Amino acid sequence: MYDHIGIHVKDLAASVAFYRAVLAPLGHVVNSQDDDGAGLGPQGASSLWLYRGKGAKGPGSHIAFAAPDRKAVDRFHAAGLKAGGRDNGGAGLRLDYSPSYYAAFLIDPDGNNVEAVFAG
Repeated sequence: MYDHIGIHVKDLAASVAFYRAVLAPLGHVVNSQDDDGAGLGPQGASSLWLYRGKGAKGPGSHIAFAAPDRKAVDRFHAAGLKAGGRDNGGAGLRLDYSPSYYAAFLIDPDGNNVEAVFAG
């Protein structure tokens, strides 16, 4: 569980477009945006903050977003590929995690590993 996560990105516009697309199936929107960053999350409650990066790119991060059902995980993955993300594990059960762990993984424009998971 987390309150919010902030990541630095090299191309704010590309990252906002990517996260807008992949998070829409999970019910998230862009709540605020200016020249230096953007906040995304449920309507009125940003929990993912994208900040315009300065300097060299650091190591990638892993962020997992809760999905309301398996179909939302499927839509997350499809939207991410369409928005320029790279496949890092298609939607499906991850039995090595648990018998009900259904997830999909993408690499975002900055090399971060992003996941949608339904563990219902």
